[in-house]
Amino acid sequence: MVRQMILDESGHALKQNEIQDIQEKHKEYLLETTEVLVECKPPGTSLANQRFLISERFVNLVVVSMKYFRHRTQHELIEIGEKHEEYLYTTQKGLERISPKRLFHWNHQIKGVPNMIMISGVPGVGKTTLMQKFVHDWVNGKLYQRFSFVFFFKFRELNQLEKISLEEMILHRYPYLRTQLENILKEPDKLLFIFDGLDESSHRMDFTSSPLCTDPKQQEQLGVLLVNLLRQILLQGCSVLITSRPAKLASIDSSIFQIVCDIMGFFTTERKAYFDQFFEDKELAKKAFKHVKENDTLYTFCYIPSYCWIICTVLSVCFKQQQGNYTSSEYLLPKTVTQLFVTFINNILSNHSQHSGGTRELLLPLGWLAEYGVMNQNIVFDEKHFETFSVDKCSHLFTSFLMASNQCSYNNYAFLHLTVQEFMAALVHHVDYNPEKLNKALEKAKSFQDGRAEMFLRFLSGLSDGSTRALLKPSLSLSIDGSTKVIAWLQQMSPLVRKTCKDFWERRETLNIFAYFFESRNKELVLDILGQNLTLDFSKFSLTPLDCTVLAFILISCKVTERLDLEKSYLDTECWEKLSQGLHTVQILRLSANELKDNDIPCIAAALAHPDCKIQDLSLGSNLLTHTSCLHLAREMSSNQTLKKLDLSRNNLSGPHFRDLMKALSSPTCRVQHLMLYHTKLTHEDSQFLELLSSNTSLSHLSVSFNNITDSGSGHIINLIENSSSLIEVRTAANGFSEDVKRRLKNLQNKANITVRVL
Repeated sequence: MVRQMILDESGHALKQNEIQDIQEKHKEYLLETTEVLVECKPPGTSLANQRFLISERFVNLVVVSMKYFRHRTQHELIEIGEKHEEYLYTTQKGLERISPKRLFHWNHQIKGVPNMIMISGVPGVGKTTLMQKFVHDWVNGKLYQRFSFVFFFKFRELNQLEKISLEEMILHRYPYLRTQLENILKEPDKLLFIFDGLDESSHRMDFTSSPLCTDPKQQEQLGVLLVNLLRQILLQGCSVLITSRPAKLASIDSSIFQIVCDIMGFFTTERKAYFDQFFEDKELAKKAFKHVKENDTLYTFCYIPSYCWIICTVLSVCFKQQQGNYTSSEYLLPKTVTQLFVTFINNILSNHSQHSGGTRELLLPLGWLAEYGVMNQNIVFDEKHFETFSVDKCSHLFTSFLMASNQCSYNNYAFLHLTVQEFMAALVHHVDYNPEKLNKALEKAKSFQDGRAEMFLRFLSGLSDGSTRALLKPSLSLSIDGSTKVIAWLQQMSPLVRKTCKDFWERRETLNIFAYFFESRNKELVLDILGQNLTLDFSKFSLTPLDCTVLAFILISCKVTERLDLEKSYLDTECWEKLSQGLHTVQILRLSANELKDNDIPCIAAALAHPDCKIQDLSLGSNLLTHTSCLHLAREMSSNQTLKKLDLSRNNLSGPHFRDLMKALSSPTCRVQHLMLYHTKLTHEDSQFLELLSSNTSLSHLSVSFNNITDSGSGHIINLIENSSSLIEVRTAANGFSEDVKRRLKNLQNKANITVRVL
């Protein structure tokens, strides 16, 4: 390890002056191609692409170690977004964060130094930027000087290569290495190959039956070369770093990699840093970040740097339209993902109206190209695709939506972001409505087991909302028939979400459907489809803040939900903040075993104070609550007349604020009939406050078993039983009572006509 540290600081002493000279030339070339970070021009403007020194603009990306990859069964963007806050939580508790400097360090799991590493990340999360920064830091001596040469390739640019040798592949990218390449390759342990964007590769990689290749001069299909490189058959001892979208890893042997990492993108600190860098006006940066924080769908997807760029671009346009008046025209600011992209696209189209040519005619080919790509998992397009869909590369719209590969000779293009492609695919069905095409698209999209079309379906649903569609009216006319068709399709979802017995994937499917409803913003439609008295079970299922925002919308739309079960869902505080808006509509609310803390309770207790509260049965057992939670509950319960059953068992409620809760429960307006306080660590000092419950004329069942009240507090229990006019059953087992106290409690059964259980 010490030797590696020294090598990473000072590097190898090169034996030949010629190799040293060519290394300097190589570094000069890489510096020239990596020192500038180019951000696309804001679409719909005449501004040029923005260029920044990468050392000044780069915002740290969070990379976490992963033990394994599994097959992604739904849209990656959604799945990783849902996992993001969970990873944030676990990262804070110790999930390993990996900086670039630690990627090739000794790893205790493999008991060695890894040389085959995969970095995975969803589209736009910053894989390419991270690799650019990686190479830039190597050139400047900040990173891994143990590698004498680093070769950086993009799979998109390798697609044009067919049968080729490893030497030819390197020289195709770095022709100036020709005179010394053979000597360079003689020391593989000093070489690092970086391949960016495996998901964009058109070459087949077969790890089971690929031909062997040991000679760098031997010509093979590119996929064969890469397999042999990864299997350490070709250039044994070299290091390889590859990036890919997660879904691609399901189709290759990921066990070939010794280290597998996920780029998690931006956490809160990095998100805020990006907004501060984007907006020169610090007040605008603060306002933009505040708006995004308050709009859960936008904030959740802000873990993706390119999403941050889209959001900041849209908000900058919105702020400009408001002409500096920050208190007016708030309705112009997008609140859903669909509205975000509607505003984004509308900005492009508004600018295009200043150019000659019909917007609709130019937009349709791009839309159908996007739809083809979504349905066929194609994100890279070439001249053949443009000819097939009659795309005009010379139009202003083309350069606003698609960007070319860095090496123009390859003529490969991609949409600014995969989600832009998905939005365009949905938009074209609303612009160029064809019932047969839309029917086919809906059926095909729902048939994909990998969920590749989830965002497409959300956008289709979102564009059915009249207020969202209205944002496009100045630039584009959308078909009402398309909206009607999508709404009819949504109405067919009722049987899928009303089933009460659901496995993991059925629950995820339910949340996906709820997301369609959320994007549609149609509460009347939700009520019509789902009705009232819905039973929802998400127990033992991890919900994200975005899920909770969507779920709250469903609860509010349905007005009355019979039961919501969230036991063992382990939601964090942000989740409870989002859910609190709709919890008052639930009659039976199960929140046990969630590791709830005192600071989570105000969000939940607020539902009890809602003027239209429907909660009758509230279970908060087996959490991490203390007597402080009793104070929060007491404050909100003073006017509640619906709650009949309250379970606070298996918490630590001993303390002065326990009195506040007992006082609130003794109010003449309180309707609580069942109160569970077993295993709450109550002592004889706390038991004195139980006497207050004698004023509650509704309380019929009370359990204070498995506490530590002892004989010292038994008198308060006895007084409560003797003075209550409503108690039917009291459970007092396992409180450290003596046999004499137990007999006294049993004797009360006949005297007070009540069941007292002491065993």
